[in-house]
Amino acid sequence: MSNADEAATASGNRYRPGFAGPGLPRIPNQRRTYRRPHVTDDVSWLRGLAKRGELSAAIAAGHGPRLCRTAFAVCHQIVFDVVTRRLELNTRGHSWCARGIPYMDGPCLDGYYDDVESVIDYLLAARKPIDDLEAWLARRALNATVDGHRRRRGERGALQRPRMTRALSADLGEDPWLGELALKILEWVGVPTGAGGGLWPLDRWAQLRAERTRDVAGSTPARVAAEVEQVLAAMQRRPQWYQDYVERPLGLKVAPVAPPPGDEVTDPRPLVAVGPEDLVEARLSGLAGVAVAAIRAGIEHQHDPTATVVEVLTQLFLGGTGSDELDRAPSNGVDGRHQHLSERLADPVAVAGLVDRVLRVVHDESLR
Repeated sequence: MSNADEAATASGNRYRPGFAGPGLPRIPNQRRTYRRPHVTDDVSWLRGLAKRGELSAAIAAGHGPRLCRTAFAVCHQIVFDVVTRRLELNTRGHSWCARGIPYMDGPCLDGYYDDVESVIDYLLAARKPIDDLEAWLARRALNATVDGHRRRRGERGALQRPRMTRALSADLGEDPWLGELALKILEWVGVPTGAGGGLWPLDRWAQLRAERTRDVAGSTPARVAAEVEQVLAAMQRRPQWYQDYVERPLGLKVAPVAPPPGDEVTDPRPLVAVGPEDLVEARLSGLAGVAVAAIRAGIEHQHDPTATVVEVLTQLFLGGTGSDELDRAPSNGVDGRHQHLSERLADPVAVAGLVDRVLRVVHDESLR
């Protein structure tokens, strides 16, 4: 149990998550609406309740949803300034995410909203009067987010505060790097997100190994993968502990999604009988044969030759949905041909010369 949870239990607060009694509504997803409308009246109301120590009474009176919305408006920027910005810069090295809330995405944004939710829970569990709400939140935001992080890890079955035991250290030969790797594994199994196409963040741990051991050449993902198996084997000497704190939370993580074969840089590419340029040429040749037949049929039905040529070329070579090209990468050559033909058909002088050449081709084909 976290420090915040212990304080809530001691004070008799029944509204912390995980305790009996009416639970608070969860914070709505604010991904696209984190800039709330003007809520001066609600913020003043929240400040008054906090100053009088009446937050719990307001929750009991059914004002929980309004309290959560207003608390979000007050504390979301404070959490970013006090906790998130430093975490993104100093721990994750994400300078882009540290620029502001609109720049975050993916796990960073999800983690930020988890932290905001933890601070709101911490605020609404307060029983004593709060004179300066913003200053109170700024002082307690870091502890609140740490407690919330540990509580979420506990809900997933992971250790809230992974620590090295004497037995595990002895099984790892008192090796400092393997001991640190063991703690990284225990931390990682409690994180809900995955590592892309793999189970473990081997690339990141390989960089960490190079920093810790100074063995840059030997700190490869393959080497770290072998060391992970060595650490897991040592943990499995205590089967029940391993089942409770490694396998169970690991089974709740997002399943890794492997890329399709041939998608990686080092994957071999399949040999194809013809290249994309050959396919384009074959398609254009086929369309040319259809165009000749369509123009000949239009002329035989006494249609205007110029109008017939322009209509057929437009429909065959410039029309369509592009569905026939979905299996090919974009080709500058094809796009250039389309643009050239479109410009020629828009120029009356060019159209006259184009129609003359096309009609000669149609006439020659009819004589064969």
